[in-house]
Amino acid sequence: MSRRILVTAALPYANGHIHLGHLVEYIQTDIWVRFQKLRGNTCRYFCADDTHGTAIMIRARQENRSEEELIAEMKEAHLADFTGFQIEFDNYGSTNSPENLEACKIIWKALRAAGLVSEKDVTQLFDPEAGTFLADRFVKGTCPKCGAVDQYGDNCEKCGATYSPGELIDPVSTLTGAKPEERTASHLFVNIEKLHDFLEEWTQSGEHLQKEVANYLKGHFLGEPLRDWDISRPAPYFGFEIPDAPGHYWYVWFDAPIGYIGSTWQWCKENNEGLSKYWQSSDTEIHHFIGKDITYFHTLFWPAMLKVAGFNLPTKVHIHGFLNVDGGKMSKSRGTFIMARTYLNHLDPACLRYYFA
Repeated sequence: MSRRILVTAALPYANGHIHLGHLVEYIQTDIWVRFQKLRGNTCRYFCADDTHGTAIMIRARQENRSEEELIAEMKEAHLADFTGFQIEFDNYGSTNSPENLEACKIIWKALRAAGLVSEKDVTQLFDPEAGTFLADRFVKGTCPKCGAVDQYGDNCEKCGATYSPGELIDPVSTLTGAKPEERTASHLFVNIEKLHDFLEEWTQSGEHLQKEVANYLKGHFLGEPLRDWDISRPAPYFGFEIPDAPGHYWYVWFDAPIGYIGSTWQWCKENNEGLSKYWQSSDTEIHHFIGKDITYFHTLFWPAMLKVAGFNLPTKVHIHGFLNVDGGKMSKSRGTFIMARTYLNHLDPACLRYYFA
């Protein structure tokens, strides 16, 4: 019997070009999708550019152009690279699309109605030279848990610990190199602890995650109350302004996974299909392919949002490791990478597809 399968890969950030480390996921997922189609299953592969956040805003400002111009240029470049490696998406959208905004509103309204949203003051790191609050990924310092240097402000790539940027030892802004200041602003939060029992059952069922991932979640998160999820950022910020909270913008990690729904919705409109067929039907399997660094977003926050809003939960979240160089993750920020375009200029993409397969 033919299965209906919806497949997503993580959304590449619109602030940089695709490199070989990224391609592990997109190529392997493309192979998995082709396999499902060869078996006679209906399989759709959706992706999009992740377009919001501080980095996009700062870069557009530095280049003296609008954020919309920047993300349009990057989307074209990303698609050219993916096409060069024979990766075939059914739809490649953008988190800045009208469809994604509507999907965000639907999920936000459900979270509000469930009484899961609260407001409180947050002391956050602020870059005095850039004039903006710093997202977690734009602060680097020494891990407060294991002492590893040059780690990002949300999690340590060496020991896997998660923390807030303010907990880093000797933090610096990756935007300007300035020493950040602490400033306070009002933020909106989602209380996912109210869904603790559901998340424990879903993650530990043995059906949706690799065993080691389920054990990681149980050991690092589910053994204690889940922290409220900081879901908003104050102006200035490039993103969607929250309809019932003027001056607040949805944090990029709120609307990024919702981009899976937004991209599907875009495709549905173009192909006269209903969104509910893919995101609210028990006949559809949803398979996410992601890297291990974004595990907790996709296995705790994302299922919580979907559950509350009445959307399908993922059938499987397939989590992979990194393409390593000298024992460390291939990384643009560390300069240990080869651009997809550089490879395409010199070598046959079929060779890399074969190697990653």
